[in-house]
Amino acid sequence: MSATDRRTPVILVAGWAGATAATARSLLDARTVVVRHDLAEVTEGVVRRTVTTYDARRESILELAHGCVSCTLREDLLPLLRRLGARDSIDRIVLELDRTLEPEALCWAIENVEITGVVGQLDGPAARDVKIEAVLTCVDAADWLVDATGDDTLADRGVLASIDDDRTVAQLVVGQVDYADALVISGSPADAWHQAKLLAILRRLAPGAPITWVPAGATPDAAALLGHVPADARRGAVFDAHGPLLRGQPSLDTDCGVTIVEFSATRPFHPGRLHEAVDVLLDGVVSARGRVWVATQPDEALWLESAGGGLRVASAGTWLAAMSPAEQAAADPARVAMAAMRWDERFGDRDTSMIALVHSADPSDISRALQWALVTDDELADEKTWQDWADPFGQWHEDPCETSESPYSESNREEQA
Repeated sequence: MSATDRRTPVILVAGWAGATAATARSLLDARTVVVRHDLAEVTEGVVRRTVTTYDARRESILELAHGCVSCTLREDLLPLLRRLGARDSIDRIVLELDRTLEPEALCWAIENVEITGVVGQLDGPAARDVKIEAVLTCVDAADWLVDATGDDTLADRGVLASIDDDRTVAQLVVGQVDYADALVISGSPADAWHQAKLLAILRRLAPGAPITWVPAGATPDAAALLGHVPADARRGAVFDAHGPLLRGQPSLDTDCGVTIVEFSATRPFHPGRLHEAVDVLLDGVVSARGRVWVATQPDEALWLESAGGGLRVASAGTWLAAMSPAEQAAADPARVAMAAMRWDERFGDRDTSMIALVHSADPSDISRALQWALVTDDELADEKTWQDWADPFGQWHEDPCETSESPYSESNREEQA
């Protein structure tokens, strides 16, 4: 942010479990307001909003026409941020997120969702009045690793952010940590080994994020933690699917069996073999993500992401090589520059680049399975037959197999907001 940026700073405090409430409260002072939307009854069209100042606490019950997070954000939270951000008496806003919320989706909404009809303000996104200062994620030391590597859905746990919420707990908790600028860990793991393993995973999911560890029930010094957030922290930025995958320079060394596996290829995957191979990303792997080139889809880049036992393959947009000159000229210059360094005369910028964060799997098994799924030399030479192959990713893919949409697409961002 520039020195002349007068927008009100916003701190997001997220977490499925842990010291979320205590962390948010610890930041309260005479010129700070803490806002929380309780989504426990959102599927019934009811949201409880609490606004806490240094000397008062006000609770409101919101009745929504459609019980979902999108309505909560559009109809209340984002307009509220605009109103609070315009008040001279408020220097900082703390958002204590409901446990089912992922901070990335909210940060995207603050930056992009247009809010209209706020008295005395021009129409536009909440980012006209507020800016993301940091995202703090709270982690429960005893249960986080189990949650992050399991396959329970939110419905299995009886907690939903909307009627059709099909996310897994692993997708939620991994996403919350992956997006964090700082971490608050509370409680105690089973033993010293589990503590070391948990730290090894967290430091690779959120490299560079400062960590504070507090006993269960204790209040963390969140203000001090914020002081250690590095200048180049993410701070609400939403990265493009075609950007670097190893963000923040995580350690590539192995620690307590935890390591990052990198895989890249300049030839496409055979769709059928890839469908079989992706199972290696669901056992002993905390998370995986990356750009995927499937032979049967020459124009479409795919985005693969997994967390615990859940995996999704969705659209990541069009390859530059499949764009018109006008579309290429309008593309992100950083993406164009990266593509130019690896441009192939036959296939252009099409390639595969993936990373997997392993905690108990054999990295060589992952590499071998993905290598096996690539087209062979004979298949590569016979490109005209590719379109005849069955493609289980034709409507994208999700385990369990369902239609899904890229988290990077405009329509999905609007739905999340």
